[in-house]
Amino acid sequence: MRRAEIRMFGKVAGHLTETEDAYTFAYTAEYVGAPDSLPISRLLPLCIEPYLDKRLFPFFDGLIPEGWLLEIAEKTWKLDPRDRMGLLLASCRDCIGAVSVVPIEEATP
Repeated sequence: MRRAEIRMFGKVAGHLTETEDAYTFAYTAEYVGAPDSLPISRLLPLCIEPYLDKRLFPFFDGLIPEGWLLEIAEKTWKLDPRDRMGLLLASCRDCIGAVSVVPIEEATP
């Protein structure tokens, strides 16, 4: 399982989780309840219920670099180009725009 904290304008908006079977995105209750909160995408409107999909949500997939920049990211971090979550976690911490993706390191026992 891999997880990321999704921030909007620097505020924690929610969490993206990848399991063997699916991807889940859930806004935090604090973010949904704040009067100035905006959805991260029109396809992911503010909602307390989590979103579930078998593939990485198109909004997050669209944050991943393309072309020569993607090639540099793949070679630098030795990532499989089909590992979309890995690419997202490695290359989208400082995205251009309002949304950033911060990997959540899982504690190992």
